[in-house]
Amino acid sequence: MKTSLHTEIEEKNEKELVPRLMHYCFEENASFAYWRLPNQQANYFLISFNPVRSSENFEALESGFLFAPFDTEKQPLFLKADFLFHFENNTLAEASGTLEQNSEAWLDQFKSTIARKKWYTHSSDKKENLASFQMLVQDCIERIQAGNFEKIVPSRCKRIPLSENFNPGESFQNLCAAYPNAFVSLVSTPETGTWLGATPELLVTVEDKQTFRTTALAATKTYVAGTELKQVAWTQKEIEEQALVERYIISCFKKIRLREFDEHGPKTMVAGNLMHLRTDFSVDMAATNFPLLGSVMLKLLHPTSAVCGMPLESSLPFLKENEGYQREYYSGYLGPVNIQQDTHLFVNLRCMQVQENEGILYAGAGVTIDSDPEKEYEETEMKMNTLRSVIF
Repeated sequence: MKTSLHTEIEEKNEKELVPRLMHYCFEENASFAYWRLPNQQANYFLISFNPVRSSENFEALESGFLFAPFDTEKQPLFLKADFLFHFENNTLAEASGTLEQNSEAWLDQFKSTIARKKWYTHSSDKKENLASFQMLVQDCIERIQAGNFEKIVPSRCKRIPLSENFNPGESFQNLCAAYPNAFVSLVSTPETGTWLGATPELLVTVEDKQTFRTTALAATKTYVAGTELKQVAWTQKEIEEQALVERYIISCFKKIRLREFDEHGPKTMVAGNLMHLRTDFSVDMAATNFPLLGSVMLKLLHPTSAVCGMPLESSLPFLKENEGYQREYYSGYLGPVNIQQDTHLFVNLRCMQVQENEGILYAGAGVTIDSDPEKEYEETEMKMNTLRSVIF
């Protein structure tokens, strides 16, 4: 394990310390994950020296961070937490548990490098599928009309230039401030490159090994400050789109013969500049005697119908063949596992792949029989603005 930092850290200030830790990772070929859970104040920074591909149930993993691609044929990348720090009010918080205590001891003993603007990048030949996206949506509508699908979620990417002053760490802080109810993350590894995001969609949470949670999230409208959420009117198309995601989750429960779950919703929720319909599901794992429910449901849910379509068996190969690019980690999942007895995994939406001088934004649209190609294109633009409006 690497154990040298180089210049003295006089204060454990998050905005001063984290860039130095990032630079240390790049110098030592280490990986890091930086995140903030929804509606929480604490930011976490994890350093991992040897990430590995893992197909293990996450309950069996050590404390760390999972980063999984959209393609289910590829295993998730597990970043074991060699060091873990958490910050509150821009200050390194008191260590909680042995891992953080050991991390703080390491930090006290060694010195940091001077931070420089640098991050892992991967070159990409992805091309924007702007005109072809509306044609793809129309094709999806026709296939739904023909009975091939109930719903399908085509996506597109968009390349944007990054300014000379762009800094992923600062952008992370800006996203935390702008979107308090999102899962905000910055993940950078030599294998995956650097990904920044602020996603509203919970995939799987297991709290204290006792409570399982997941959500059905779909339908999109622009949010205007001051809007009374109880008065928001949703179209039949939007209601049906969200209902399909609900039914998909319930079908997963039925596959494992689990009937004891709580369901609350749908209700309108705000995610930054957008509104969605959301239904929450929870299960008492102790009462149902199902200690591996989190991993079992994770395998059933990913990729969800909200990012792929229904039925999964036909929509997934259709998207791989017709989208015209590789999604990589967009619409995969990510999040901390087994940290302070909890696991929180989110769908990697509203994200950007950070490259040397540009970023690649991603977004998809839930297409149903009532969809309109132009409106679905506009929806992807709204979703991309979640990041673009804050970063630039």
